[in-house]
Amino acid sequence: MKRINQATSEFHDYRIDWTPEYIRGFVDDVQIYSFPNEGKGNGVWPFDKRFHLLLNLAVGGDWGGVQGVDSSAFPAEMEVDYVRVYDLLKP
Repeated sequence: MKRINQATSEFHDYRIDWTPEYIRGFVDDVQIYSFPNEGKGNGVWPFDKRFHLLLNLAVGGDWGGVQGVDSSAFPAEMEVDYVRVYDLLKP
């Protein structure tokens, strides 16, 4: 995956284009990944169901529960300028 320079010190535009045919991710209008729907069913493509958007400052994940969390990471914050959602399938 592409490294995002100044990810924690500058604002960037993050975008996900999600259609029945593909999911594509962009940072500052540069595509960094693509996941096509190859028609192999729900086990590979579970993205035809309703989802919700979650923005959070996750700390630890699977590793944190086992090894603990580095306390020097705190305090921490995430600043979001705006969030927009568009329906790509409607004109």
